[in-house]
Amino acid sequence: MALLGIAKKIFGSSNDRRLKPLFRRVEAINALEEEIAKLSDDGLIAQTEKLKERYKGGESLDDLLEEAFATVREAAKRALGQRHYDVQMVGGMVLHNGNIAEMKTGEGKTLVATLPVYLNALTGRGVHVVTVNDYLAQRDSEWMGRVYSQLGMTAGCIVHGLSDEERRANYACDITYGTNNEFGFDYLRDNMKSSMDQMVQRGHHYAIVDEVDSILIDEARTPLIISGPTDDKSELYITIDGFIPQLTEDDYEIDEKQRSVTLTEEGNERIEELLRESDLLQGENLYDSANISVVHHVNQALKAHKVFQRDKDYIVRNDKVVIIDEFTGRMMEGRRWSDGLHQACEAKEKVSIQPENQTLASITFQNYFRLYEKLAGMTGTAMTEEAEFADIYKLNVSEIPTNRPIAREDMDDELYMTAEEKYKAIAVQIADCYKRGQPVLVGTVSIEKSEILSNLLNDKKFFKKVAETLRERAAALKDKDVDLKKEMEEQASYLASLGDKKTPVPHNVLNARYHEQEAEIVAEAGAPGAVTIATNMAGRGTDIQLGGSVDMQLMRALDENDDEETIKKKRAEIEAKIAEDKKKALDSGGLFVLATERHESRRIDNQLRGRSGRQGDPGATKFFLSLEDDLMRIFGAGMEKMLKRFGIQPDESIEHPWFTKAVETAQKKVEQRNFDMRKNVLKFDDVINDQRKAIFEQRIEFMSSDTVDDIISDMRGQLVDDLVAAHMPAKSYAEQWDVEGLKEDLKNVFGKDIPVDEWAKEEGVADTEISEKLVEETNRLAAARSAEIGPDTMRRIEKAILLNVLDTNWREHLQTLDHLRSVIWMRGHGQRDPVNEFKTESFTLFEGLLDGLRRDVTRMLMNVQVRQPEEAMPQRRDIPMTETHVNPSTGENEAARSNPRSRLSAGIGTIKGRAGASAVDPNNPDTWGRVPRNAPCPCGSGNKFKHCHGSI
Repeated sequence: MALLGIAKKIFGSSNDRRLKPLFRRVEAINALEEEIAKLSDDGLIAQTEKLKERYKGGESLDDLLEEAFATVREAAKRALGQRHYDVQMVGGMVLHNGNIAEMKTGEGKTLVATLPVYLNALTGRGVHVVTVNDYLAQRDSEWMGRVYSQLGMTAGCIVHGLSDEERRANYACDITYGTNNEFGFDYLRDNMKSSMDQMVQRGHHYAIVDEVDSILIDEARTPLIISGPTDDKSELYITIDGFIPQLTEDDYEIDEKQRSVTLTEEGNERIEELLRESDLLQGENLYDSANISVVHHVNQALKAHKVFQRDKDYIVRNDKVVIIDEFTGRMMEGRRWSDGLHQACEAKEKVSIQPENQTLASITFQNYFRLYEKLAGMTGTAMTEEAEFADIYKLNVSEIPTNRPIAREDMDDELYMTAEEKYKAIAVQIADCYKRGQPVLVGTVSIEKSEILSNLLNDKKFFKKVAETLRERAAALKDKDVDLKKEMEEQASYLASLGDKKTPVPHNVLNARYHEQEAEIVAEAGAPGAVTIATNMAGRGTDIQLGGSVDMQLMRALDENDDEETIKKKRAEIEAKIAEDKKKALDSGGLFVLATERHESRRIDNQLRGRSGRQGDPGATKFFLSLEDDLMRIFGAGMEKMLKRFGIQPDESIEHPWFTKAVETAQKKVEQRNFDMRKNVLKFDDVINDQRKAIFEQRIEFMSSDTVDDIISDMRGQLVDDLVAAHMPAKSYAEQWDVEGLKEDLKNVFGKDIPVDEWAKEEGVADTEISEKLVEETNRLAAARSAEIGPDTMRRIEKAILLNVLDTNWREHLQTLDHLRSVIWMRGHGQRDPVNEFKTESFTLFEGLLDGLRRDVTRMLMNVQVRQPEEAMPQRRDIPMTETHVNPSTGENEAARSNPRSRLSAGIGTIKGRAGASAVDPNNPDTWGRVPRNAPCPCGSGNKFKHCHGSI
């Protein structure tokens, strides 16, 4: 270790060696500053065009970097009055190189992003900047949009509620800001469209992910899912629910820590017996592939009965099962458990069973962001997860030096025996900071714990009681402890005076629901004496500036009638007041960050710490813990005995560097476990991802082709070969052939009697000859069908049916994979790797999907009936769609909403926009818009639409 330290001093760390050549490039950028500054505003725009031409001429982006960065710096000075620091230039280069830049809070990551964004936007292929919420996406696109506008570039923003046209326009901009959820859902929806011109995204060239650890690690624990209702399976849920009470305790095993329950060998036999009696079992046993869906329902029913408890995990209200949030204890109206678990609970409680949602499309964040040709990220805390970024995303982390040295003091943790003692100490510490005018930011892990602390700060009796206790202790001190006695008495008098106030300690409580309001309060959290209690400070995107925020205060002070002169005057007044307040806050010690417990991840703790000490300001941080905290309770075994051995009394604490290190060691174990869990989830999704990419590429190929008759012809030929191979196996004798079975299958698919039995009677005929004859005959039948319907109409129908059948089969395939995934882990009991088993099974299922696709498409095209004029193609039917991404930290669904603008290939034809009622022309179906199937046909025939122009 000593040698390693010496080597590090001589050669520098690996991080230092990576950054050294980048600092040399900063010198070249600085040398251009004077030259670029001479350009006019029009000259800056012309500079952009010049750089674009040089890129088209063959120069690489690396060749253009120095000039591009110098140009952005000048544009930022003019548009925002902000000049990029040298370290920000280095951060920009790290991002351009496709890596993660770890920059401390307050170092200006939002501004840093403009450098690589502009450089990569010169390609004309679009750049995506990903944020954690809609507010930050809008704020950053407008704020930094002023810089891009100064450079002649456009910036768009993708937020919830935009139409497809608005999304398309925003994606067409040079730079597009948006949230991880919106980008991911747009990708999934694009791959449900029926034509290329309906898609909104234009590829995945380069993306910068803000708060990269929050998005690519924390939120990546749950996938993005678009779902729609399936067929009603209420009877199946009720039937299987009736089996569970018939099981004994020997039939299942419960693991409370993992919140899971599994059937024992006896339980398997009992369930098989009950399923067989109900005629629900196919094949020999429960785990035949045909029973995947039934096994899934059995497991969910078992979980509903044995793991999920009424009035703890959920309540029954108004004939509904309503989830209780485990973090806050509040009801989660509108949120439902997935994979049939909610329906299983509804069957258990004998309430109305709502239709189960079927996955129509899904993707993990890991696999979505790996679509980008180049990916980069920025955050204040990434080094602790460096291994995961490198392993999953192939991203290296570089720690960018701060513009000014950090002056923050990170104190050792303080440990109490009980949570009550801990909260009492926290309240007293907050009161002490409030007395000195030191701003305090209090971090909690849940809304519930924020409220506990808020109630204490509002409780007059609490402060009087603490004051009384302090006086008693001061009185018990010996005469030699005069100074301590005096200090305790003074503190007691102050706390007692707080008990006489209407609100002992004024404070703000934040949660993660209203981002705009949060940004305003967080921006003012640095004012002298401000006390702010926040549930989760990760990814707020707003700096806590000592003294307060000029912009926020000016926004509140402005009147709509204020002229430019008045605005300048108000700004000057506010700036003077904030300068005075900042001095007070600095004199009191800067921002004090007080955490009420340790998080599972050191990274989240570091994010909270990083709020203090921005840009070289002083500050302090401290964590208060108790043995009743979740982390200490689960991983702090033996700690209680040790504290008792030290003779710790009530309200006393232990504070030691050794203890702080012990807690961090426990956190490392949890981080490794969570990494392994995420990696395991990704292994399964990687299998599905290969299939997803194949299907999506096929769809794009179908949509971009003028006609798909060659594809249809190949599918028809492959289907014939498959049918012949199934009924006339290679190298078998003619008497072993199932000619009647082949003839029946051919009639089912092609709707005609094909004399294959006559061909088979010919002397010495081989299966290959029969296959060739069948291909010729089926091609002739298809050509006759096309001539009957009309070649142009047939080409349109072929494409529509191909997309429709592909989407339908893919949805069913996803549902089967969901069920397979929920039970495949049981193969581990047989010493088989569940991931490898899933690969094998899913590949077999995928081959079945392709076989079914060929059969279904061919059968539909050979039997399709068109009963309307050629120009009146049927309208697509909407399927109600719900987008889901559950936040792993809160358990809340961040994206559950119906999206009426999204369309799914559920019928044949194209969606036409409706201009308005007055624009409907009975003779022009293009003006009809979407017509409900049972509505009167707009042509005026008097028939329902489905029996007229909507029929096939």
